[in-house]
Amino acid sequence: MLENAFEALKSYDWGTDPKTLKSIDEAVVSTHGDAAARAELEQQLAAALGTELSYDAKQFLCRKLMLVGTATCVPTLAKFLSDEKLSHMARYALERIPAPEAAAALRNGLAQVNGALKVGVIASLGVRQDDASVSPMGKLLSDSDPAVAQAAAHGLAAIRTAAAADALASSDTNPEAGAAVDDAKLACAESLLGDGDKKAALGLYKSLIGSSRKHVKLAATRGMLECAKR
Repeated sequence: MLENAFEALKSYDWGTDPKTLKSIDEAVVSTHGDAAARAELEQQLAAALGTELSYDAKQFLCRKLMLVGTATCVPTLAKFLSDEKLSHMARYALERIPAPEAAAALRNGLAQVNGALKVGVIASLGVRQDDASVSPMGKLLSDSDPAVAQAAAHGLAAIRTAAAADALASSDTNPEAGAAVDDAKLACAESLLGDGDKKAALGLYKSLIGSSRKHVKLAATRGMLECAKR
């Protein structure tokens, strides 16, 4: 029964027979298409996540919330963004919950974490291709932590919009993130050209034509030639 499975979570770790949690897995499947039942399950999962459970049990719950989560469970997941052990699992769920509140929680999380955790949050926003993250990511291009600045460039490359391209072109950049920024500009230019925005793409390619990095200069040259054909 489902109640027994939630009770089993209190003593669960990876050495425990996974069959003890089978009822929760089954409920994820059986509630599909039943909004009321799915909402009740989500509330149970989120409530359990907020209690004192093992790391393994909380990982399990994050995985299930990734499948059934809505805006309702976002505040609970967001609390773990600054948790060294569980941040990645909370992000894993928030990346995939379609509610805008999930993206907002990740954006808010940028100011709450540093180092590797901030890199992870940036990556998750890139996965979501969150347009509202362009401005804060642009500011992080100049972060004193090279890993954060590089992650911001990669995040903007994943978003690949005109706004992302503008942020890459106009923001101050940590010198150690220069290569990542160049690659991000190429990614944005390719996307913009594919979308028919030849002018914006050409501007990016021109900004890279003088690069000392051979592969960047070659890609920019090819891009400019492609723009001339269209």
